Amino acid sequence: MSFHHTLRATPETIHWGHFDAALRPVLRVCSGDRVTIDTLSGSLEESAAAANLLPDHQAVLAACKPHMGPHIITGPIWVEGAEPGDTLEVRIEAIEFRQDWGYNAVRPVRGGLQEDFRTLQILNIPIDTARRVAHLPWGLSVPLAPFFGIMGVAPKPEYGTVSSIEPREYGGNLDNKELVAGSTLLLPVQVPGALFSAGDGHAAQGDGEVSLTALETALTGTFQLILHKAAGLKFPRAITPHHYIAMGLDPDLDDAAKQALREMIAWLVEMKGWSPIDAYVSCSLACDLHVTQIVDGNKGIHAMFPRALLDTAAGTGSTSTGEVLV
Repeated sequence: MSFHHTLRATPETIHWGHFDAALRPVLRVCSGDRVTIDTLSGSLEESAAAANLLPDHQAVLAACKPHMGPHIITGPIWVEGAEPGDTLEVRIEAIEFRQDWGYNAVRPVRGGLQEDFRTLQILNIPIDTARRVAHLPWGLSVPLAPFFGIMGVAPKPEYGTVSSIEPREYGGNLDNKELVAGSTLLLPVQVPGALFSAGDGHAAQGDGEVSLTALETALTGTFQLILHKAAGLKFPRAITPHHYIAMGLDPDLDDAAKQALREMIAWLVEMKGWSPIDAYVSCSLACDLHVTQIVDGNKGIHAMFPRALLDTAAGTGSTSTGEVLV
């Protein structure tokens, strides 16, 4: 029997700016359980005034300080039975807004064009949750597509404490806008218990996240956490209603693209039993490479292969929509 848990964001249940295998779990769940997680986003500087802040956000700001990175992350969650070599399937069932505003920050010496934009700017932006749009002060209205910039398990113990900024094989600050409600993220477990965390709510973001930040806001997400034993996954993958997604992360964008492509080729070989060169040609004809983000140290590329093509293609493997492929 599975259970539905709730995890609020409090000074006792968040870690601000870092990941670490030594973090104490704030919740324990079993494989198949659902968890509704509240998240927060931003420092006091990034809110228009203290009155804009949710009460739990005020409590966190009063009691906690960032360490290494800017992200307030809720967790970690211990998944019973998880061990290194397993895969954690994170089904994103629902994402809801917790407030009617967000912010975007442009910071000196950060961002995709840091040599062009050297002045600090913090915008507080109204969010119309009923109409699902955000209104920018110069007249542009941007449709909302909320997702969590950060979803990850704990890194290997030998990494020690690492910043929340750089995404790595354990996930973390992936900033992949495809991971909306209805999508699934697959993460390779690095430590006993997996230690899953989520945060960095985004109301809207373009591929690249070029100015450093998205439309950052507080979100609540409902996730189902499912453990796959000894699945052998080495790097994050995702499945959306329309695509299989393989990811690449590297300080060099070309190398990130190569990694994403190699990950997708390996996945196609696993799923369909094709030869690597047949999978390579299939990627050239049908797979799109998108720039995930260029601002987080490890830049991101995600390769997107249409499910409609793959689910009807011949092969020795299976891609039935009822089966999660790890």
